[in-house]
Parts: sequence; C-alpha cells; structure tokens
Amino acid sequence: MTIQPLSSDKLYRASELNGLPEDCKSTKNLTPLDEIVGQERAQKAVEFAMSIKEKGYNIYAIGRNGLGKRTMVLRYLNRHDPNGNGNPLYDWCYVANFEETRSPKVLKLPAGSGHAFKKDIEKLMTRLVKALPLAFDNEMYYSRSEKLKNQLTQKQESALLTLTQEAKEHSVSLSVTTTGEYQLVALNGEEPHTEESFAKLPDEKQMEFENTINELERQLRNIVRQLTELEEEFSDKIQKLNEEVALDVVSHFIKELKEEYKPLPEVIAYLKAMQADILENLDIFLEESEEQVALAYAALDKKMPRRYQVNVLVNQDDSKFPIVVEESPNYHSIFGYVENATYKGTVFTDFSLIRPGSLHKANGGVLLMDAVKVLERPYVWDGLKRALRSRKLSVSSLEKEVTLSGTISLDPEPIPLNVKIILFGDYQTYQLLQHYDPEFSELFRVTADFEDEMNRTDESEAQYAKFISSIVNDNKMLHCDRKAIGRIIEYSSRQADDQNKLSLHSADIANLLRESNYVAKSSNATMIRANHVELALSNQEMRVSRLKDHVMQTFTNGTTLIDTDGEAVGQVNALSVISTSDYQFGSPNRITATTSYGEGGVFDIERSVDLGGRIHSKGVMILSAYLASVFGRSKRIPLTTHLTFEQSYGGVDGDSASMAELCAIVSAFSQLPIRQDVAITGSMNQFGAAQPIGGVNEKIEGFFDVCAIKGRKPGQGVIIPQSNVHNLMLRKDIVEAVEKGDFNIWAIRHVTEAIEILIGQVAGQAGLDGIFPVDSVLGQAQLKLNALR
Repeated sequence: MTIQPLSSDKLYRASELNGLPEDCKSTKNLTPLDEIVGQERAQKAVEFAMSIKEKGYNIYAIGRNGLGKRTMVLRYLNRHDPNGNGNPLYDWCYVANFEETRSPKVLKLPAGSGHAFKKDIEKLMTRLVKALPLAFDNEMYYSRSEKLKNQLTQKQESALLTLTQEAKEHSVSLSVTTTGEYQLVALNGEEPHTEESFAKLPDEKQMEFENTINELERQLRNIVRQLTELEEEFSDKIQKLNEEVALDVVSHFIKELKEEYKPLPEVIAYLKAMQADILENLDIFLEESEEQVALAYAALDKKMPRRYQVNVLVNQDDSKFPIVVEESPNYHSIFGYVENATYKGTVFTDFSLIRPGSLHKANGGVLLMDAVKVLERPYVWDGLKRALRSRKLSVSSLEKEVTLSGTISLDPEPIPLNVKIILFGDYQTYQLLQHYDPEFSELFRVTADFEDEMNRTDESEAQYAKFISSIVNDNKMLHCDRKAIGRIIEYSSRQADDQNKLSLHSADIANLLRESNYVAKSSNATMIRANHVELALSNQEMRVSRLKDHVMQTFTNGTTLIDTDGEAVGQVNALSVISTSDYQFGSPNRITATTSYGEGGVFDIERSVDLGGRIHSKGVMILSAYLASVFGRSKRIPLTTHLTFEQSYGGVDGDSASMAELCAIVSAFSQLPIRQDVAITGSMNQFGAAQPIGGVNEKIEGFFDVCAIKGRKPGQGVIIPQSNVHNLMLRKDIVEAVEKGDFNIWAIRHVTEAIEILIGQVAGQAGLDGIFPVDSVLGQAQLKLNALR
C-alpha cells in the first residue's frame, strides 16, 4: 500500500517561542499587555463608537462568555481617555421646587462641586437657624413691634371712645363681656337697668332706649369692621417688619453664596427662590408651630429644614471619566427610585429621598451591562430604550409603570442624559433583538464582534506570552518560566482545535494559570514550571472526567463490545465524541452492516427508530448515492443493506461516521474482512472525497485508550481525513507511541484509501466499461453483485 502513516512531528505543534528574545527566561521579563490579545476588530469598533457623540452609537459586544469582552473594554476605557475631546461632566442635584412641591427641580453644577454646594447650603441653614430667632429677640425689634401695637391700641380706643360718649349721653353703657364681645345696656342712673326696672318704664321710654341701642349697634358694627381692618393692617405691618428683619439677616448670609455662584444662573435663581420662601416660612425657623417644625426637621441625616436641603444625586470626580459596571440591572438600580420616610406613623416622601441609579452615575460616561440580565428584568429594556431615545433620565417609580392606581408620588424634573451603553451578550441574543425589536439597530448601531481564536505565528505567540504575563501580574501569581509559557500556548492551540490557531478564551487561560500557581505554591516552588502546568491540567481533567471513566470501565469489563485486533466482515470501528457541559472525550463505536437480497437500498436502523439525527441521516443518504454511482450505474444493486451503530441507546447525530459506514457496507458486499485494530472517522461527499470532522483529537485519544485497555498490539491506529491534520494537538503519550511505531495515524483524501488500509487490498479503479479489476476490493464486491444479478 502507498498510504503511509503520519510522522510524529505532524501530531503536535510544540511552541518554540521564537518571537521572544533568547534572554527572556520568564514572564518577569515581559511587559504585561494593556489590552486583550487578538481582538483588534472589536477594539476598533469600540474606539469608533466612543468617538461619535451622536445619538444611537451605543455598542453591543458579541462573543461567548470567557473571551474577555468586559476586560478588554474596561482596559481600553481606562487606558485611552474617551473624554479627551473635552466633553464636560456635571454634578446633578435635586432641590425643592417652591412653587410646585411635587416636581423637584434639577440643578446642574460643574463636576466635583455638588457636595461643596450642599455643604454651603447646610452652613447657611445652620447660621439662619441661630440668627433668625436672635433677630426677633432683641430690644430694637420689641420697640418697633410695641410701637405698632400701641398705634393699633390708640386707634381702637379712639374709635370706641366716641361711641362710648355718645351712648353715655343717651344713658346707654358700652361694655366688653368676658368672652370679648361688645355689649350695649340701658342705664338706670349709674347702674344698668334690670329686667324688672326696665319693664316698669313707660312704653315710650322703652321704645326710645331700643331705638337708641339699635342705632348704636349699627354704629358699633361699623366700628368693629374698622377695628378688624386696623388689626389686619397691624398684622401686615408686623409681617412686613418681620420680613424686613428677616431679609436683613438672610440677605446678609446669602449674599456671599450669590457672589460665589454668580457664573451659574440656575443656582442664582434657586438662591433667590429660596430666599423668598424662607421669608414666607419664618415660622419654621422661629419654631412657632411645633408640629410643622417637627415635620420640617424630620430629616434622615442633618438637623435642618427638609425643604432647603440639597440632594446631591451624582457627584463626579472632575478629572475622572465615569465608567459604571451594573452587575444587577433591575429597574431601580438603573433608573433610580424615590424612598419613603415615616414620621409618627405617617409615610411621606420628598425630593431629598430621590436616590440615583446607574444611569445617573454613568451620565457623561459609559454604562456596561450584560444583555441577558437586562432583558430578563421586567420593564428595564423598555425604560432603557425610552431614556436613550429621549436622551432624558426620569425618576419614576416602578409601581407607576406597572399599576393604574393614582398613588401620590413625586414627578421630578428629568435630567439630560448623555451616556454610552455597552451591552455584552452572545450572538443568539443579538439575533433575537435584531429580529424582534426594530428599535434595537437604531439605538445600538455599533457591533463589537469578538474573535474566538487568532492565527498562531511567532509574533502572535510573543503577544500571547505578554498576555499571560498580564494575567500573572494582575493576579499577583508566581511568574511562569519559558517552558511553562510554551506549554500554556500549546494548551491554547489544543483548545482552538488547530495547530495554527490560538484560543482567545481568556477565562480558560486565566483558570489554568490560577491552578498552576496553586500547584507551584503547594510544592514550594518559586516559579510556575511546565510540570506544574501539566499537573494542573491533569487535576482539571480528573475533576470532570467521571463520565469518561465510567464509559472506559464498560470496555474494561466487556459491557461494551469492541475488538482491537483481528478481522471481521461488515464490522468497523468508528469514533464518536461524548460531551458534557464542561468536558468532551472520544469513544469508539462498532458499526455493522448486513446484506440481504433486495432493491439496493441502505436501511438505516438508527433513523427508523428515531435514534438518528438529521445530519446522520443525510450522511447515510450521501454514502448511498456514492454506492449507487460505483455499483449501480447500469443495473440496480440487488442487495438491501441494514446499517446500525451497535449498543447505541441514546441517539446518534453527525456525519463523521459516513466513511466508516461505507467501509462496512463494501466489506459486506465483497465478504472481505475489515481490520479491527484500526478505527476510522470522517465524513464523505457523493464522490467519495474525505471531509473534515470535529473532535479529531478526542476521537484518536479515545481509541488509543481503549487499545490500551484491550491490550496493545502492533499496527493499531486511526484513519482521519487529510483535511483534519492541522487540527492535531494530541497527548504526549500518543505522539511518543507513533514515534516508536506502536500506533499509527493515517490521513486520507478519499474513501478508497480507507478501504485499502482497513481491508489490506487495493480498492480498485474502474475501467471505461465500469468494471473493477477482479483482484481489487471493489472488483470482488462487483463480482458478488453480478452473480446475484
């Protein structure tokens, strides 16, 4: 036979680290990378989105978990100042709206000045709480208010004196009762008439008294009206006096603040409104209404009137670009909420109880969230889209969103929103959003597509070594020596299932480094060496390989029937991969083919009992087409073939057994036996060309392990498609066995090459008449079929 096994150097690509200087002995000599290796495409997308300030240029970062999406974005944002174009940052505060208390006002302050403003207002209130009562508790105020009071008394007395004299002239007295009411009584000399004495008076005299008293009462009513006006006038004068006194105090203290915040018109307007409100609500400071004062001071932090507090919602560091990672994106944590306070059993709320969400904190910067978590939480996605569309951030309670009840709540003024949202998610979520949400592509116009792998070159290996160094330095691990770096790079190639690729699944590499660091420290080593990496990998496999051990046990005790030596007609060893959530391994399967006189069809038992998947069924149909093109060009094949996977109870899918199935059928047709010490994997097309399959390393290792269980024999090996050779990153023990000639791996381009290896004879080439040579495998099969015809 002309087909030679692969040499051992084709089975594993060792890392020579030619891209690193010779004097580089460990990661200690390498500069850690500030970025994630191999993600230039995604990084350019992020750079592009961050440089555009228009609405809608938010980012959706696509890639499976563990690629380092978040790490890359955060490193980029921290390394490059995305705010380099001078986009201003602000502090945002909520203050009382003195005209409409249900709609608190927003104050926009320069970054870093929010807390300073809050302290200035607190200092002002502390001074006013002390100064205002003192301004009303001194001789000057008392004399001025006393003077006003005396003026009122004089006017009241003079108005009543005239009426009193007139009444006296008509023998009527004007007196004030204990309840404060005015009373007109007829006099009998100097004493008031009693009922008896008044009744004894002549009717004319009684009538005269009544008329006089009625007239006096009319005059009295006019005077009482005048007295009321006088009291109101006095009250206004006192109020004006109080305001003048208070204004002197308040304007004196507030003048300094107005000067300090002169460049900020919004703040000046608020200070003016606050000054006017203080003058209207002096009783809060003078403590004249105990209940009102108690409620006003029912603050949760400082002892000052609640209505004059400043609620600093966001206080930005004036030099730091805000980058917020929201781990739990529920409605309140993103959009903020309004707390409630309780005073004497009464629940109340106001602007000082408004609390910020992630969008408030990230305003002017970037908010990073997991897409699936955002979509899982009710109302969050709709709220996020609403905020991005309007570029305004409203604090509205979730209860308001989900109910129709008319509960009284605050309606704060919205805050202008200028933020970049970066969502991290997988491709399936991205497709769902694209398909079902027409607004998604308008709001998330930039896609950062993260690669799963990168080309393996000397330069990329050197970069990967720096990437390893960055993980080591970030996590303060022991440094890796040169051989350990090489071994980790080889592991990365194995994860990528390609000698010429490196896996970019940074979480796997970081986990391996952590475990290698643990192993090295446990053995009191000062550096991570290749043997520590090997032991860490071995420990990793041991933890997750329970199912593999169980499957291999079935080969040991004979539960699963398999032969690794000898020959058999219509029976071949195929290779499959069994996967769990975090581990996959190879296991050989016996495929058998039997024939009977019939119409020439291939009867797939797996499909008939619904254990075969669609791809497997397609593979069987393709090999049937190839069989028909070889043996049934001019006449129908007079045999029906029954094909099955022996001892397969859980379903079969994939077409990687189609070459094995064809070899079993050809053996059944020709009655020539197949070698049982060789296993085969690979799919084929309708022309018999071998096509690549997945899991080639695991499949080879699975058969190698079963051969070790059943007993090593010379000549054992595996047939794979030539197009899978670049995927080989086999275990060291298999490479050594191939090097010694104890195990073989053949790479083929056509199924006829597999037939020659498995049956040990030339497959045969058909002549122009379609007849194969008699001494070939296909010739023998043709003879048998012709005899049946």
